[in-house]
Formats: sequence, C-alpha cells, structure tokens
Amino acid sequence: MAGRLHIAPLDLERLLPDLVAEAALITGPNLAPRRPLSMIRQDAGRPRLTTAFWGLTPPWLKVLDHAPHCARAEALQTRPMFREAFAARRCLVPVSGVYAWKPQPRFKQPFLVTRVDRGPLLLAGIWCRFHTSLSQHHDSMALITVPTNALLAPITDRLPAVIEPGQAARWLDPQTSPEEAQALLEPAPAELLGAFMVSRKVNDPACQEPSCAHPIGPMLRHLVSQER
Repeated sequence: MAGRLHIAPLDLERLLPDLVAEAALITGPNLAPRRPLSMIRQDAGRPRLTTAFWGLTPPWLKVLDHAPHCARAEALQTRPMFREAFAARRCLVPVSGVYAWKPQPRFKQPFLVTRVDRGPLLLAGIWCRFHTSLSQHHDSMALITVPTNALLAPITDRLPAVIEPGQAARWLDPQTSPEEAQALLEPAPAELLGAFMVSRKVNDPACQEPSCAHPIGPMLRHLVSQER
C-alpha cells in the first residue's frame, strides 16, 4: 500500500500545460494519510490543482479513522465506497516518490520508489465532496493501487497506479467510461520505476527532514540488455 509520499517542488505547468492552479502544491519529504494533499481534478474541461483530505470520506462515513487512503483497482466497480467516485470523480496526485517497506528478518527496510529519471509521477486517485452547507464543502481523496511489477514485487506487493501525462485528460474526463478508465490501471512498466533504500527515520511520520528521501544505497532498476 501507499502509506507515505515524498513530494518535492514540481513543474506541473510543464507537465500539464492547461493546468489551473487553485492552490500551491503541498510539498514535504514524508507525507502521511489523514492530512491535506494536493490533487488534480477536472473542472470546466481543464485540469485544476486543488486541495483535499487524504482519506476518502463520503457523507455517510461515521468514523474518520475508517476513511480509506487507498482503493484497490480490482474493487473500484464493485465496492459502493468507490464505485460512484470512480465513475465520475477521478483525480491525479502529483508526487516525487512513494515510500514502501521491504520485510526483513528483524525489521522493515524503507525504500523510496521513484521514476528512474527522478521526474514527477501522476498517481491515479478518486475523490468525493461533502457539502457542509449550501456554500461550503469538504473534498477528500484516495489513491488507487495495483499489483507491482516483477522488479518491485520483493519490496511491496502493491503501489499506486501511475497515469502518464498523455493519458491525464482521458483519465480525468468524467465522460471516459469506467471500463476505459479501468484499462489505464496497470502495473508500471519495468523501465519506468526504480527504488532505493532510505533511512529508517522515515518510519516516524512526524519526521520531516529532507534526508528522509536521500538514498543510502544504489537504485534498483530494470537493466535493458544491449544486443551487439
């Protein structure tokens, strides 16, 4: 699962030229669920950067601790918690990387999963809106996870789905059918993502030191064989 994110300052306008920034991108070296997070949703036909609570909170949810911060791609069209949002309210979360923990005999070693070129990632998500009055509302979101590819499977069995910038408009468009959107939720290509070990200080969500995201080992990445 994706329980922690690394978000550095990102050039989102270059990534999505039509982006309307309603609020500044929320950044941090070690961001945990149950807090505000930046998301991109479609508004009037254009992608818009807004802020939402990380943990899906539909109006009928009674206990905030039960708000899921992740949704399995396989359950999006069957679980009532996710079905309506997946059909009409899909979003993207721009990040620099996702933390994952590899089980070891005596502890879990944290890794940071990033693009191999360290560029930004657009993670697939769903969002919902709860009106607290006629003029005020509360937005919340959850990331969508898929099985990991063979390269990263020894570290974690699931990661957030990555949407390429060229597919962002199609993903965000509520006119895109759930079946078409579901087809975009695939494990990332082996050559896209890599991972490297980071300090165990990232285990503490209160730790916001930049060194949380510093590599302490080489990047695990897919090596393409060169034919002579």
